[in-house]
Amino acid sequence: MRTAHVKRKTKETDIDIKINIDGKGMNSISTSIPFLDHMLTLFSFHGKIDLNIKAKGDIEIDYHHLIEDIGITLGEAIKKALGDKKGIKRYGEAIVPMDESLSQVVIDLSGRPYLVYKAKLPKGSLKDLDSSLFEDFFRALSNHATMNLHIIVKYGRDLHHIFESIFKAFGRALNDASLVDKRIKEIPTTKGRF
Repeated sequence: MRTAHVKRKTKETDIDIKINIDGKGMNSISTSIPFLDHMLTLFSFHGKIDLNIKAKGDIEIDYHHLIEDIGITLGEAIKKALGDKKGIKRYGEAIVPMDESLSQVVIDLSGRPYLVYKAKLPKGSLKDLDSSLFEDFFRALSNHATMNLHIIVKYGRDLHHIFESIFKAFGRALNDASLVDKRIKEIPTTKGRF
């Protein structure tokens, strides 16, 4: 089983994440930001990744510190759980609709972090959560997981639906990229190392 347990504590946040890449989508998520809990639950369920998160932070100031630090910690957990990456497919993709919204996520578990985030979001709100913070979340995650991550929102009207389609697609794409292919005996690169 490819699992990891990562803790991160700063003066601003306290985060504890357990992950099982080869899971069934079981989860227990408590970040003190209900919408983020909902999105991470969708990521876990649709990616068949077991995920436990306990996180708290200085949300009385702003959500930024907590959301970014969860991205950092989840990225570190994904990287640790994947280990040496021998036998994985490496590349994964998913296109997922949610009602009127459609998002595409493409991943390369290359060991080279990079985020492409093409999401022209409509005006609106997610209660009191600034939707721009999700770009910071995914940038922190891609940097610390050392993955090449492309998130492209094809279209959408409702912010809630758009982010549902993104997080579901992210889970499915990560599941696809991290699957072990028995034909692959080494790490999937011609360079000989990531």
